[in-house]
Amino acid sequence: MEMNKDTVLTLLKEIIHPEKKQDIVSLGCVKRIAAGDSGIEIELVLPRKHDPFGSSIKRNVLSLLEQHFGKTTPITVTLLEEEQKKNVSEKSGISSIKNIIAVSAGKGGVGKSTVAVNLAIAVALQGYRTGLLDADVYGPSVPIMTGSTDYKPFVKEEDGLQKMIPLDKFGIRIMSIGFFVDSSSPVIWRGPMATNVLKQLIHQTDWGSMDYLFIDLPPGTGDIHISIVQELPLTGAVIVSTPQKVALADVVKGIEMFRADKINVPVLGIIENMAWFTPEEMPSHRYYIFGKEGCRKVAEKYHVPLLGQIPLVMGLTEAGDEGIPVALDQETQTGKAFHELSLAVIKAVEERNRTLPPSKKVEVKK
Repeated sequence: MEMNKDTVLTLLKEIIHPEKKQDIVSLGCVKRIAAGDSGIEIELVLPRKHDPFGSSIKRNVLSLLEQHFGKTTPITVTLLEEEQKKNVSEKSGISSIKNIIAVSAGKGGVGKSTVAVNLAIAVALQGYRTGLLDADVYGPSVPIMTGSTDYKPFVKEEDGLQKMIPLDKFGIRIMSIGFFVDSSSPVIWRGPMATNVLKQLIHQTDWGSMDYLFIDLPPGTGDIHISIVQELPLTGAVIVSTPQKVALADVVKGIEMFRADKINVPVLGIIENMAWFTPEEMPSHRYYIFGKEGCRKVAEKYHVPLLGQIPLVMGLTEAGDEGIPVALDQETQTGKAFHELSLAVIKAVEERNRTLPPSKKVEVKK
């Protein structure tokens, strides 16, 4: 039998994928064939990443070709993964999401995750299909704040790609790295590993059709932030801060990061958290324990809206610890504040979409 590309391709039609019940040629698994005097080289891309039948298919291909061309013929069969990565992006779960909003903070401890959870719920209560992605891979707190620490996402297979089913609770869809790790153990990952995990959460979550997806980013600026703007066409970003000077200095860094030429993500506005302390029994009293109007001054200086001011009330902390977000009750002081904030954010997004071109993923060049 003559050893050439066409002959090898014909032989490969005899190799059947055990799960798909089709030959690997018809399935499009054969990416490259080289056949000649120097031997045979074959590159295969299987229907899904880490295909459990990969090793047996490779052995069957080697055995078949040795039967026809002899065991002395140099034969190389390589299993590739690059194509699967491309397919993940092409079939990404974010393709039917209208607006993707990053919730950022220049430093930790300003209540960013509390704001992200309650803002997402408040927007959903306005009648919008809403989701929340906890991208704070080193310190995921969304499971605690939503009372879902025991949730383990189901996985389904769709077009050869595994999709994770987000938690559906409080009228929003939620996905967090906290659903996959032990809450009592620290997440000790280098940047590339954390980035790869985040990519899976983004593209392999079955979000469905949504109007808003809020991304709870880690505090500061770093690898995760760069990955987000590369993987997602962000509609815009909101920045959370307290009125303290030490926190406001990092707000400026956050604004400059999103406005940088290589990033260029619209800053929709600033959210002032812990704007003042109000005792629950004295709702008309305000104590500015972290300073007064700090975020308003920064917003005016950098020409961005102050989207809202969230008071510090004892019930806000207790509700977060108990997994019952305060935004669910719009009769409370903080519930009303998040209701007003959601209207401001929706208005800012609509204005951004009216005046700026559609969002695109950012290509960050070194």
